[in-house]
Amino acid sequence: MSAAPSTTDAPGNSPGRRPGLREQQKARTRNAIREAALRLISEQGYAKTTVEQIAETAGVSHMTFFRYFPTKEQVVVGGEYFETESRAIVESMPPGLNHFDLIRRLFTELNRLTADDPWVGNPLRMQLIRSEPLLQKTFQAESERMMAGMRQLIADYLGRDADDFALGVFLDAVAGVTFRLATETEDSHLQPQIETTLHAIDLLEQGLPLD
Repeated sequence: MSAAPSTTDAPGNSPGRRPGLREQQKARTRNAIREAALRLISEQGYAKTTVEQIAETAGVSHMTFFRYFPTKEQVVVGGEYFETESRAIVESMPPGLNHFDLIRRLFTELNRLTADDPWVGNPLRMQLIRSEPLLQKTFQAESERMMAGMRQLIADYLGRDADDFALGVFLDAVAGVTFRLATETEDSHLQPQIETTLHAIDLLEQGLPLD
C-alpha cells in the first residue's frame, strides 16, 4: 500500500515538503481560531464563550469558523490530524508486528511527529479538557472515533476481519487507557505522557499484573 498524503495544515508534514501559500494561510487561520478560543474560554468560561465571539476575535467570519471546525468543542479537542497521520504511519510499518507492537510503534511515531507542536501539548488546552465536562466527553468520543476509524486499517495490517470481536476489545481497551491518562495526568507535556502510555500498553500485554 502507498502512504497516504500528509494533511495540508497539520504540524507533521513530511520532511522536504514545503507547504504552498494557500496551505500556509489555512494553517494561520486554523491557529488563529484555536488561539482565540483558548483565550476566550480561559477568560470567561466555556459556556459563556460563543462561536461568534471566537470568530470575531480570530478576525474571521462565522461561516469561515464552520469551514474549519464543525462545533465549538472541536476547536479545543480536534483529532483530525491524528487520524490522517495514523493511516500513513500504519501503512509504512514493516510487516509481521503483533497488535501490541503495532500500537506501540503507532503511538511512538505520533508522539515524535507532534512533540514540538505547540497546540497538541498546550497545557491550557489539556487543562480545559480536564475541567470542562462537555470537552472531556467530546475528547473521549474523539479518542473512540479515532480508534474506530483505524480499526479497518489495523485489521488489514494484522490480516483479521474488521468485525473481529477480540480486535474490537483490544482497541477499546487501548482507547480507554489512553483517554484516562490524557485527561487525568497533571503534567500534560507529551514526553512523560507517551512513556506512561507505553507502560500501560505493556501492562495490558502482560495481562494486567498488579505487582
